[in-house]
Amino acid sequence: MPTPESPLSRFLDALSSARPAPASGSASAATLALAAALLEKVARLSAKHWAAGAAQAQIRANALRLHSEELLELDAKAYLDFVDASRSGQGVAAALQRTIDVPIEIAQAAAEVVDLARHLESNGNPNLRADAAAAAILAQAAATTAEMLVRVNESARLRSSRDRADGPDRAREQSRGSDRPSPPRTARGDRSKRVVRRPESSRSRSASAGSQSTRRARRRGESR
Repeated sequence: MPTPESPLSRFLDALSSARPAPASGSASAATLALAAALLEKVARLSAKHWAAGAAQAQIRANALRLHSEELLELDAKAYLDFVDASRSGQGVAAALQRTIDVPIEIAQAAAEVVDLARHLESNGNPNLRADAAAAAILAQAAATTAEMLVRVNESARLRSSRDRADGPDRAREQSRGSDRPSPPRTARGDRSKRVVRRPESSRSRSASAGSQSTRRARRRGESR
């Protein structure tokens, strides 16, 4: 059971927090790291069964695991950098592009893990075929998630490009997967206020009618 101080617990605490990152991109990278680590185990225990390729598979699986851990951090940083750029209005396009590039790297690494897992499932230790298959399933899930994020963030990039072409009045605040426009701007010099007249209540109308009757009665008394 992981302790509260374990790296996994810290990551899950961060993932479940209200902070904008880490989020789904980092989760896909973490899933990929799990797949690569499992694949490394299969390769390590398959040396007697696949002498020609097990050692190289182990080396490559280890490299993919380390790269996945790096991508986990890079994805969170890319999104936080995009949030900062959106707030400052500086370097938004480059920051948004980075939120596309990192998931692409995750998907590419995941495809390599899937391919390597298939080879180990066929040629590696037969007692670990289920583990090789599990590694492929996990890596495919990571790839599917990363590819979805690429599509979402690419759509956001295209919207951002159109908004910049349309001018500042059409500017939108962009976030991963968000298509909500920013509130419309108002001119600073426009201080006009709309005055809405409230209808007279029945009480005020009665009071007005009563005042008119009193004035007429007074005039009749004076004329006498």
